[in-house]
Amino acid sequence: MTITTLKATFRASMAASTLTLTAAIPAFAQTTLSAEEQAIAAAVAADYEAQINFLEKITNINSGTRNLEGVRAVGRAFDAEFKALGFDTRWIDMPAEMDRAGHFDASYKAGDGKSVLLIGHLDTVFPKDSPFQKFERDGDRVKGPGVVDMKAGDVIVLYALKALKATGHLDTGSYRVIFTGDEESTGKPLSISRKDLIEAGKASDFALNFEGGSDGMAVIGRRGSSNWSLETTGKRAHSSGVFSDEVGAGAVFEMSRILHRFYNEVRGEHGLTFNPGVLAGGTFITEGENDSTQTAFGKTNVVAQKAVVHGGLRFMSEEQKERARAKMREIVADHLPGTGATITFEDSYPAMQEGEENTRMLGVMSDVNIALGAGPITAYPPEKRGAADVSFVAPHTPSMDGLGAFGGAGHTPDEWLDLSRQQFATTRAAILLYRLMREE
Repeated sequence: MTITTLKATFRASMAASTLTLTAAIPAFAQTTLSAEEQAIAAAVAADYEAQINFLEKITNINSGTRNLEGVRAVGRAFDAEFKALGFDTRWIDMPAEMDRAGHFDASYKAGDGKSVLLIGHLDTVFPKDSPFQKFERDGDRVKGPGVVDMKAGDVIVLYALKALKATGHLDTGSYRVIFTGDEESTGKPLSISRKDLIEAGKASDFALNFEGGSDGMAVIGRRGSSNWSLETTGKRAHSSGVFSDEVGAGAVFEMSRILHRFYNEVRGEHGLTFNPGVLAGGTFITEGENDSTQTAFGKTNVVAQKAVVHGGLRFMSEEQKERARAKMREIVADHLPGTGATITFEDSYPAMQEGEENTRMLGVMSDVNIALGAGPITAYPPEKRGAADVSFVAPHTPSMDGLGAFGGAGHTPDEWLDLSRQQFATTRAAILLYRLMREE
C-alpha cells in the first residue's frame, strides 16, 4: 500500500470536514509530508510483508502471562530484530516467587538529542491450554490471540524504527524500548515489577505507548486502578436472636449496610467508579488461591459471623482516589450493633492525567494524521480507557497512548486485527517519532 493509497482511503471522510478543519489548523501546523517523511513512508511500505510475516510468527507463540517460557520466546524474537537494528538489548528477570517471565529492554543512543521511551507488552490473556492459539488471515482481517492486544502494537514499534534506520533518521537522540511480560496480570510487588519501567520514564523526555489505536482519537489521560478488600464480622448465634442486644445484626447485614452507603455516598464524582466484584458471607468463608474464589457455608437459622468482598476502584487522579478511600474508611467504621468491619486497599495502576505537554504531543500526532489523509486527532475520554503500563511513567514524563493497531474484541476468542490499517499505523508512528525527536 503506497502513501497515495493511504490518502485515497480517507479522502471521502475528509471531504465533509475540509472547511472546518482549515479554520481550525493553526498557521504553524505541519499538515503535509516533507520529502524526508515521504521516504520514511516508502520504507514502511517496502517492509510491509516482512512486518506481517513477523507478526504471524510471534502471534503463533503462546505468551499467556503465566506461560513464562512463551513470553520469553516472544522476547527472544524481538531481541534478534532489535540487535540487528543496532540496539543494545537485555532481559530483565523477575524473582522466581513472583511467577512472571520478566521484561524485554532495548536501547539505542545516537547523539545528545531527545530521549524517548516506547512501551509495549509481550504477554496476552490466553493461557497455554487455550483453544485460541493461531494467526488466521482472511484477506485484510486477521484473528489471533493477542494480535491486537498487543503484538501488532509491538511490531509497529519495531518496524517504525526500522523505517527510521533505513532512511538515516534513527541517529538522533536516544531510544529506549521496554516490552513488559506481565501487563495483563502485573507481578507483585509493583515496586519490583515496574521499577525498570518507571526509571526509564524518569530518564526520558517523553513516552509513547502502543496499545490499540482508534479512528480520530489518541490517549493522553487514563484512569488509575486499585483494589480493595472488605471483611465484616458478626456474632455466630441462633437466628432467633438476631437484632437483640446480645447478638446484634450479623456480618451480612453489616456488609449490606456498608455497600449500600458506598453506593449512595461515595459514588458521584466524574470518572470515579468502584465495583464489588466478589462477595461471600455466612458461618464460614474459605478463600481460594486468589481473591476471585470464595466459598461460603451458612444456614438460614444461623446469624452470619463473616462476610468478605473484593472489589476494584478506578479514579481520575491520586487526589480523587484518596478522597474516595477516606470516605470508604469513614463508612466502614460506623458499625451496626454487634459487628465489626475492616477495609484494606492495594495500589495497582496510577492515574495518567492530561496535561499541557501531553496535549501538545497530541497536536503533533493530529498534524501527522492529517498529513496522511486521515483527519484530525482528539483526546480519548480518559474515563473510557482501562489501565495500561504507560500510567506508571505518566507522572514522570509527558506521555501518549493509543498509537497501536486497529482491531477489536480484545481478550476474547474473536480478537481481530485490520491489516489494511497496519501499514498506516506504522507509518504514522515513524513520522510522529521523526517530528517529536526534532522539535525545539
